Amino acid sequence: MIRSGVAQSVFVDGKRTAGWHAKHVKNNLQAKPNQKVVEAMAARVSEALMANEVFRLAARPRQISPLLFSRYTEGMSYGSHVDAAFMSGLRTDLSFTVFLSRPEDCEGGELVLDLPHGEQQFKLDAGDMVVYPSTTLHRVAPVASGQRLVCVGWVQSMVRREDQRELLFDLETAQLALFAKEGKSPEFDVLSKSVSNLLRMWAE
Repeated sequence: MIRSGVAQSVFVDGKRTAGWHAKHVKNNLQAKPNQKVVEAMAARVSEALMANEVFRLAARPRQISPLLFSRYTEGMSYGSHVDAAFMSGLRTDLSFTVFLSRPEDCEGGELVLDLPHGEQQFKLDAGDMVVYPSTTLHRVAPVASGQRLVCVGWVQSMVRREDQRELLFDLETAQLALFAKEGKSPEFDVLSKSVSNLLRMWAE
């Protein structure tokens, strides 16, 4: 449904949604908003995101920005940049890219994150997603041939700090694993209390 919807959409210069500094390094196309087909695709992707337990636990989304559908063809890229602190009125704690095209659909076009241990490249299967802190410098490598299709968006989390989200994710993952193995138990209750009380401390 998504790939066929992309084919039916009208695309415009991606610089329209870039900040003043990002305009200098952004070279792609984006689906024009307020098209019925784009709204239907966005609803479908948003539903899939909120149905994904790992995404919900990792991101703790309070609000998700309007989604953007981007197309890169031969010669297009997006140079190194950091996402704006606010998108559509919400604070950007996390950024995400949902890959809509397959790796073999284009040469190049990797999402490259500038991480403390060095650059890491992502070029995943259609339907797979990368979620990363919006504070991260990142870029899209030039497309040498073919077409790169992605959906991108931003999350304002209920828990602003990355280290706190990670701790909650680890604890709740352990909680779920313990329940699957042993059912409700005193140890499960202690983990549940800890997760709930940490959320009370940290949630906004």
